[in-house]
Amino acid sequence: MQIKDFYNKGKTVVSFEIFPPKMGSGTIENITDKLEGFSQLNPDFISVTYGATGKTTGRTCDIAGKVKNEFNIESLAHVTCLSSTKEVVIDTLDRLKDNGINNILALRGDFPAGEQFSIPNPLHFEYASDLIAFIKQHYGDTFSLGAACYPEGHIESRSLTQDILNLKTKVDTGVDFLVSQLFYDNEQYYRFLDRSAKAGIHVPISAGIMPVINAKQIHNIVTLCGATLPRKFIRILDKYEDNPSALMEAGIMYATDQIIDLVTNDVEGIHIYTMNRPEVASKIIENISHILKRG
Repeated sequence: MQIKDFYNKGKTVVSFEIFPPKMGSGTIENITDKLEGFSQLNPDFISVTYGATGKTTGRTCDIAGKVKNEFNIESLAHVTCLSSTKEVVIDTLDRLKDNGINNILALRGDFPAGEQFSIPNPLHFEYASDLIAFIKQHYGDTFSLGAACYPEGHIESRSLTQDILNLKTKVDTGVDFLVSQLFYDNEQYYRFLDRSAKAGIHVPISAGIMPVINAKQIHNIVTLCGATLPRKFIRILDKYEDNPSALMEAGIMYATDQIIDLVTNDVEGIHIYTMNRPEVASKIIENISHILKRG
């Protein structure tokens, strides 16, 4: 099933994101037990990350196939393009297609700090919209295409206005749905939705929620994506930073409150960045089970 069709059923689409084990730190079998836990929560789909430099390409394909074919959950495979040639992208897409995967999250990818990173010469893909156009040209409607959006603007963008114009280009090129970067201030998200609609962006958008479960995570979040931390959130950090179990509980409750507000305001989907922690996702789903519109 193509993910775009989930949004036409008058319910809140609920999805999880997981990531493959890092190279050298285990095999995909290490994630099987976690997938068992996630599958019991009955998500509409599970997305599998690809890695900014494409280092986990094979594992992404294998895990996405496991999600779809062993756990009978629709799978959304991330594909990044900045570090890839057209031949590499075709090989990846063919492999996903052979595994029965027909949903792709098309991403540019990033330049990781402190890592040796090379790009093809000449550069085959500069932006996610280039990848989207390439997939549409070569695969037509084989894949339902999703893309990322940034409620507070991409960290490299000159302004939120410019970022929304770039997003409109991606949508016009052939995107069926969007998944947002994480955020902690719902009002910022609602303003983003209003501005996107005024720009002519009318595809479904899932709100990306990452429950904070440790203090180190916060520093990475701010560095990588520049998410605004509301005063209420900062007070939680100040009070519980040295109490890991209390911070995890408070982080789960903060995410729960965010989702309740979002669902109350009729968002189309909730996408939970799980950090491969099914027990965290389970607590959130339990907290919101009675307010979700599930079909």
